[in-house]
Amino acid sequence: MHAPGTGAERWPDIVRPPRASRLRTAVAERIVRGALAGLPIRARLAGREDIGLGGPLMDIRDPGTFFRRIGVNGLIGFGESYMAGEWDSPDPVGVLTVLADHVATLIPRPLQRLRGLWAGRHPVEHLGTPEGALDNISHHYDLSNELFALFLDETLSYSSAVFRSFPAEPAALPAAQHRKIDRLLDLAGVGVGTELLEIGTGWGELAIRAAARGARVVSVTLSREQRDLARARIREAGYEDRVDVRLCDYRQVDGEFDAVVSVEMIEAVGAEFWPVYFRTLEQRLAPGGRIALQAITMPDDRMRASRATFTWIHKYIFPGGLLPSVEAIEQVTTAHTALRVDRCDDFGTHYAETLRLWRERFAERTAEVDALGFDETFRRMWTFYLAYSEAGFRSGYLHVQQLLLTRLESA
Repeated sequence: MHAPGTGAERWPDIVRPPRASRLRTAVAERIVRGALAGLPIRARLAGREDIGLGGPLMDIRDPGTFFRRIGVNGLIGFGESYMAGEWDSPDPVGVLTVLADHVATLIPRPLQRLRGLWAGRHPVEHLGTPEGALDNISHHYDLSNELFALFLDETLSYSSAVFRSFPAEPAALPAAQHRKIDRLLDLAGVGVGTELLEIGTGWGELAIRAAARGARVVSVTLSREQRDLARARIREAGYEDRVDVRLCDYRQVDGEFDAVVSVEMIEAVGAEFWPVYFRTLEQRLAPGGRIALQAITMPDDRMRASRATFTWIHKYIFPGGLLPSVEAIEQVTTAHTALRVDRCDDFGTHYAETLRLWRERFAERTAEVDALGFDETFRRMWTFYLAYSEAGFRSGYLHVQQLLLTRLESA
């Protein structure tokens, strides 16, 4: 687990609000006020003034610092303002869903051309090189196995489940996670004797279920925390002889496999390395083999508009990441490999439900999060991340797919 440190050490941009010229703050305030005025939302400024058409409450407790942060850092500043407690809501998902529904029109079109003036660029050290990928993955997944266990279910599956009905009860989550895994394994044709490569181990649940089918599994991860716990869980399940969990980059794997599976790992690869990623999958695939991926995706136009932008999610949650579109996956595989997308199943509403259950459980375990050494700013950051993600799926801004890729026979 990362050492907690002091607030100033861990959160310098939160503890010390940014400086901004009066003009920049005034411009930000005018744009934000204008946007909020036309939304089905109730933005309350300093407990006195309401803006908006009515809807979920956004309580802006410190308007001056709120507008200043946005003036300096745009949407990064918006998220940082929540982390600092300068705005809050009894329904953050509702607020963020409204904003996601109107994301294309929040900024006046003439000003959208000036994105480069306030939207930062991705730091070079976040690129998905072998060294960069190791740091990026460690930033998130090596936080603390105990932290993730507080809000995940007993399967420790950190990806979208597939439910039978909505709304789902917390008790339905383990079976829904197994349903997701089984669908992916079925898509890849995993059964008795299958030699399977898994890219991105998580905490080992997919490898365990694949081994239970009679497959032999090589699973790779860059997270030491995940590797250690996955090995322990696999050993406890009695499949140590069938599953080999390795701490290595996907580019370092050799050999051929009947099937390759990967759950929500492509999001961490980075667009610069998508050709390498898919060529690697193709090289590892035996003749007649199948690749099954689960991927969070964005509509293609939104992906292209935002792909160069450094966001709050990049800064605080997933450095180096980029959500692909289905079209981008098809274009990259066509241009650089003989792989083709044969099937694509979208179940984004199930991810919204998964995230709701995680978010509610996280909120219930505040004292236990504190006991692990994480402070209030971290808890607000994590709450914003889960609510932000849930809103993305509820609004249709984000999707999740299970994709089947096969190699062209003539290749």
